[in-house]
Formats: sequence, structure tokens, C-alpha cells
Amino acid sequence: MKYHLFVAALLIAGCAALAPTPKQHFDLQAHRGGRGLAPENTLAAFSRAIDLGVTTLELDIGLTADNVVVISHDTTLNPDHTRDASGNWLAPKSGAAIRSLTLAQLQTYDVGRLNHDSNYGRQFALQQPSDGERIPTLAALFAMVQARGAAAATVRFNIETKIDPNKPGETAAPEPMVRALLADIDKAGMAGRVTVQSFDWRTLALVGQYAPQLPRAYLTTARTLKDSRWTAGLDAAGFPSVPLMVKAAASNGPGPVIWSPAYADLTPAVIKEAQKLGMKVLPWTVNQRADMQRLMDWGVDGLITDYPDTLRDLVRERGLSLPPSGKVPS
Repeated sequence: MKYHLFVAALLIAGCAALAPTPKQHFDLQAHRGGRGLAPENTLAAFSRAIDLGVTTLELDIGLTADNVVVISHDTTLNPDHTRDASGNWLAPKSGAAIRSLTLAQLQTYDVGRLNHDSNYGRQFALQQPSDGERIPTLAALFAMVQARGAAAATVRFNIETKIDPNKPGETAAPEPMVRALLADIDKAGMAGRVTVQSFDWRTLALVGQYAPQLPRAYLTTARTLKDSRWTAGLDAAGFPSVPLMVKAAASNGPGPVIWSPAYADLTPAVIKEAQKLGMKVLPWTVNQRADMQRLMDWGVDGLITDYPDTLRDLVRERGLSLPPSGKVPS
């Protein structure tokens, strides 16, 4: 009897050893929709990223003069990728503030290609133009994703509030920005698929107050950490590490907490510290394959990149769980 029990135990153990283990989840985020491949923060970029297969669409928002949430990294129209209604590139430093324009006025500008004569434009030689693209509303992105149905049913959104506390007249204040953002999220029924991120931690404090269930991502650089206007009044000198500072800042909400530092600021030890404190680590903006490999070796929970195609190849090579591709087979 004991022999038979012993054999049965061996068989069970063998089956367990042969059973496939669940693949590790890795957050593959397309920075500004993947600006290395398509015009940044446009519906064309987001659609291409969905076709490719990403976990998360990373994007930035601002408010127009008529309080519409629009998707733009820059707080002013950027001459490096903006043309007027006549097709002419905007003159350097001539771009109006997004906050000063109504949505109708904003829609007269074309952001569908890079000006390759600019230093910025020359950085992204592989970007495919999409002439006629307009700065989209957040509502339009949500509608596009919903219209894609099953092809985009799992894609998430990492939405950055673009506010500069040193330039208060250039953008909406934190309160109206957050209220408008949360209203759009609620209207589209996307609360379960959104993370809100910011360098300006005042907006994250408001998200923790008004929508505590939403994940919040605390963006950091060495520059912003030294200026308490960015960190909602917290003084970095009072904390032994950045993860402990982020944990203190996030204490007003029960939702998941993410730390998103500049990738060059990371070490294996600080990644482990943050994760032991219960937060995920998702650095930005990682574009070189060697940097991606090193950070993945160090155990980050995901990466934000302009080249989601390169990162997807690495995720596949490492046997991690791949987000589904939204492209319909031909």
C-alpha cells in the first residue's frame, strides 16, 4: 500500500513538473502611441500600436480653452511636427498654448508628420507620416478603442496630465484638469483600464481623493525631485530613498501605486526596494534594445518605449506573456 502511495506521489509530482507555468505579465507601453513608428499622440499612432499588440497606450493630455480634454505632450503647439491650415510649418517658438485655443481652433492644425529639418524630427527617421492627423480628444481615443471591439478589448491607457507648476498660466490648474479627465473616463466607462500619471504630484493627490481606485504612476526625474513644487510639497531631502518618498506621497489613496522614473536613474537595488514597498516599477523612455534587456534583467515590471515593436520582440524572446495583436489577419 505504501509503495502504491509512493508511486502515485511520484506521478503527481511528475505531472506538476510537466505542467506549463503561467507566463509572467510584462507591461509593454507604447510611449505617445509609439512615436518611433507613427506621429505621436495621434489616432494613427494608437491604432498602429493596437495592431502591433501592446499592453498599454501611453499618452499625455491638456485642456483646451473650452475645457475639452485633448491628447498632446506639449503645452504649446510644437513647430517640429505642426503645420497650419495652409500646410506651412509653424515658425520656431510661435506655437500657441493649447489652453488658449478652442477645440475648433486646434483642429485646424495638422500633426501628421515630423519636420525632418528640425533636430527633433531627425531623431525619428523610421516614423511613418499620416498627413491630416489632428490633435485628438481623449473621448475620440476611447471611442476608437471601443469601436475596435475584441481587437482592443484588453488594451490599457496610461494618461499623463501635462501641468508645469513653474508655468501656471500655460495650462489648466490641477483641479479642473483632473475633474475633466475623470469625467471623460467615467463617461466612456474606462475606469478599469486607466492609470493616471504625472510629474506634478498635485494632480495625483487629487486623483487619490476623487477616484481612489485608479492606479497612479509617480513620474520622476532628478530635476523634479529637487523642486517641491513638482512633488506636492514633499522635500526629497527628508527621505532616505525615492521609493519611500513615492510611498509617502501615495498614502492618500488605496489604489495601486507605480513608480515611473527616468530609466538611467535605476539600479537593481532600488527596483527591489520599490517592489518590496508594494509598487510596480515602469521606467521611461527606453528605446535602445541593450537598455531594455538590462532593465528586464533587473526585474522591472514593464517599460515605456517609442519602439514597442523592438520591446515586443524581446518580450517574445524571453517567453513572457505577449499582449494580443489587434491586427486582423489578411
